[in-house]
Amino acid sequence: MKKLFIKTYGCQMNVYDSARMAELLAPIGYGPTDAPEDADMIVLNTCHIREKAAEKMYSELGRMKELKDARGTTIAVAGCVAQAEGEEIIARAPQVDIVVGPQSYHRLPEMIARVARSGGHALETDFPELEKFDVLPQDTSRGSSSEFLTVQEGCDKFCTFCVVPYTRGSEFSRPVAQIESEARRLVARGACEITLLGQNVNAYRGEGPDGSAWSLARLLHRLATIDGLERLRYTTSHPRDMADDLIAAHGDLAQLMPYLHLPVQSGSDAVLDAMNRGHTADAYRRLVERIRKARPDIALSSDFIVGFPGESDKDFEATLSLVRDVGFAQSYSFKYSKRPGTPAAAARKQVSEETKAARLQVLQTLLLEQRLAFDESCKGRTMDVLFEKPGRRPGQATGRSPYQQPVHADGAQSLIGTVQRVRIDAIFPNSLKGTLVPARQEAVPL
Repeated sequence: MKKLFIKTYGCQMNVYDSARMAELLAPIGYGPTDAPEDADMIVLNTCHIREKAAEKMYSELGRMKELKDARGTTIAVAGCVAQAEGEEIIARAPQVDIVVGPQSYHRLPEMIARVARSGGHALETDFPELEKFDVLPQDTSRGSSSEFLTVQEGCDKFCTFCVVPYTRGSEFSRPVAQIESEARRLVARGACEITLLGQNVNAYRGEGPDGSAWSLARLLHRLATIDGLERLRYTTSHPRDMADDLIAAHGDLAQLMPYLHLPVQSGSDAVLDAMNRGHTADAYRRLVERIRKARPDIALSSDFIVGFPGESDKDFEATLSLVRDVGFAQSYSFKYSKRPGTPAAAARKQVSEETKAARLQVLQTLLLEQRLAFDESCKGRTMDVLFEKPGRRPGQATGRSPYQQPVHADGAQSLIGTVQRVRIDAIFPNSLKGTLVPARQEAVPL
């Protein structure tokens, strides 16, 4: 059997795509390896969101060239950098055999055969969304207790800092029947938690069995009827698409975890307008109030960009004010970096690197304080934990709380793959420690 090594960068959707690529290649004789030096084929599944993504890819390809020269390894570049760079990748790194965009990776077996027949290179960067999902393998799980499931791709929002509309295309939603069928297969293979993925997942409008367009909320209600599916999550969301029925679902569906990633990016209306976010800071605050009214124990996480072109000290203070007003259990924050081809990259009022770094440190300090305070509020409470892997000590297992916190407990190794009640006894910087409790004890809500 030939060996396949896939290196995945970026978001959960890339993790999902990498797993699907491995499954596509298994029938033509490729089995997984964790060692690139042993691989007959290497796939770099790239992400274009962070700064210098292309440069990091080319650096990695430079190291891979030695393997190609020594073993004749087939090298493929997939994902969003492949979509954005296209033929430029082959021009700069001729050791690359295949360049395939995120909507075309279902063509990999054909592309491999094409390269083997004629030598040279194969390039596919079209947007055939329907075709891709129609031909994905039916056996889509390795038996994990927690799985990702892509339900929506692309974005029509065109935030001025973001490359997603250019690399993933316009919004496309998979049909409900197709999603439900995949979810049932995942559960049959051992999944008790499924996270629905999309670049803008709450914009989901897939065709339902009745022929009408179903919302994400209606899809969640449908999936919640699957026996054995104990937990549902979804990511990533846009505030503009938090519809009334989706907010209500957080209060109505026990399977829908009380944790929501809802990126706001900035607390300044001027910056939000320049970003083309389509909402104000106060609109975000009011939205959070409605969500918390529907699900009082919900925890929020968010994304923030500091140093966006034109951001003033006053604008940055507005972001700090929003963070203090809302309170986040977890957040991700980054310095603004130019993405080639996006409107913000051409803006004249760029913020200096020194200012961006100073602001990021202040913001991250505040966000860390909030995360630690949230973790501390969990001490002494009992909550459901999905155990996923062995811990560091004999008999110990590690899992995740409903709020995505890592939790480890002694005597739980035999319970991996199940949801168990755990009393939180201690708080550490990056995890919680708990004790298994009898199932009859009720979880204490936050």
